[in-house]
Amino acid sequence: MIKSLSCAAAALAFGASAAVAGPFVNVEANAGWAGSDYTGNVTDLHLGYEHSEGPYSVYAQGGPAFVSMDGMDSEMEFSGKLGGSVAASDKVSVYAELAGITGDLNNSYGGKLGAKYAF
Repeated sequence: MIKSLSCAAAALAFGASAAVAGPFVNVEANAGWAGSDYTGNVTDLHLGYEHSEGPYSVYAQGGPAFVSMDGMDSEMEFSGKLGGSVAASDKVSVYAELAGITGDLNNSYGGKLGAKYAF
């Protein structure tokens, strides 16, 4: 599914005339705690492509994800993200992101939707 989403984002990015576009590298570490108990982390090493034109911006990224759960051996999985934003005004933008990661038994997916107000 992530592959399909990445291909769709790339098609959108390449299909429009480029105002701002290009490849990028995103290294991101996400750690978790339950109360004060550390549960583990996932470190993504992603390559991606971003395209912006006018008020619209889209991106797709993917690559290896190193999963380190507390007390367990580390594993390498594949993760990816697809997202975009729209400037609703000079101060307000709306954004969305879909993400996924492979797993031994099941793949995991998530999403977010939000708005950002700049002062």
